[in-house]
Amino acid sequence: MSENRTEISSLGEFGLIEHLTRNIEIQNASTIVGVGDDAAVIDHFGKQTVVTTDLLIEGIHFDLMYTPLQHLGYKSVVVNLSDIYAMNATPTQITLSIGISNRISLEALDEFYEGVYAACDKYGVDLVGGDTANSQKGFIISVTAIGEVSPDKFVKRSTAQKGDLLCCTGDLGAAYIGLILLEREKRIFLENPQVKADLEGEKYVIGRLLKPEARKDQIEFFQQAGIIPTAMMDISDGLSSEILHICRQSELGCVLYEEKIPVAEDTRNAAFKFELDPTACALSGGEDYELLFTVPQQDYDKLVLNEQISVIGYMTEQEKGSKIITRGGNTFDITAQGWNAFAGK
Repeated sequence: MSENRTEISSLGEFGLIEHLTRNIEIQNASTIVGVGDDAAVIDHFGKQTVVTTDLLIEGIHFDLMYTPLQHLGYKSVVVNLSDIYAMNATPTQITLSIGISNRISLEALDEFYEGVYAACDKYGVDLVGGDTANSQKGFIISVTAIGEVSPDKFVKRSTAQKGDLLCCTGDLGAAYIGLILLEREKRIFLENPQVKADLEGEKYVIGRLLKPEARKDQIEFFQQAGIIPTAMMDISDGLSSEILHICRQSELGCVLYEEKIPVAEDTRNAAFKFELDPTACALSGGEDYELLFTVPQQDYDKLVLNEQISVIGYMTEQEKGSKIITRGGNTFDITAQGWNAFAGK
C-alpha cells in the first residue's frame, strides 16, 4: 500500500462516487441505465426478477485486523450473489452502499472497490448504483443483488417433497475453522505483537473464510443436466440450521447421514489441531456459501456425474422429525447447533 493518504473529505460525496465508479463497464443487456443518474433502469426482457440484500457491519460480520480490504470487497458481493444462485437464478446487477469513518483513506477504499469489481467481473454482474455516507464508528456495507430467472423456474425453500434426496455442493466447515484460526492469531498478536502468525498449511480454510465463492458453476450444471431442485438455499449459517429451515418451511422431516457430509481433508486436519469435531464444524459453522438442495430420486443418475455434489440424506414425513444418523449408527435430533449429542462431548 502506498505511503500517500488521501482524505476522502477532500473529494466531496459526488467526487468520491465519480472516483469509485470511473471505470465501470456494463456487461449485461438488461442494464439500461447504470451509475450516474437518479436511479438505475433494468429490463429483464420477459424474465422474472429476483432481489436480495445484505448488511455487513464491522466488528460483527468482519474484523479489519485480519480481513484484507480487497477480500472484503469481493466477499461483500459474493455473499449476495450466493442468495441469487440459491433461488436458481442468474445475478445481473448489484448496488453497493457504504458508511465510512474518517479513519478510512481513499487508498483503502480503492482497495475495497478493487475486490468489488473483481467479483463483478468474475460473476458477470454490473454495479449500477449505491450511496456513501459518514459512519460514526466502523465500516458499514450494504449490498443489494438483482437477478433474473425464466418465469417460475425459481426455487424456494418450502417446496421439498417427501422422498426427495437431500444434497449439498462442495465441502463444509472450512470457513468456520478459518475464523477460529484467525481469531486465535489475533489474540496472540494483541498479547504479543512480536509473535509471527503461524498460518502454515492453513491456506484452504483461511481462503474459504476471507474469499468465498458463490456456486455459479452448480446452477449452470443444473441447467445443462435438466435438473430443477424442488427446494434450495445457500449454507451461510451452518448445515444443520439450513436443513431445519427447509424441513420447517416444506413441512417435512429428514434423515441426514453423518458419514455423507462432505468435509475437505484440510478442514479435517485443521479441526483436529483445535481438538474440534469436523462434523460439528460442518453442522454448526457458517459462511460456506455452498448450496443445500433437494431433488426427486429419479434425478440421482444425473447428480452422480458431478463430483461437487454430495447426497447427504433424504426427506421424510414431518412426524418422523429431523434426524442425523452418526457414523456409529446412533440417531439424534438435529438442532440448530448441530445435534444434542455434542452437549455430552
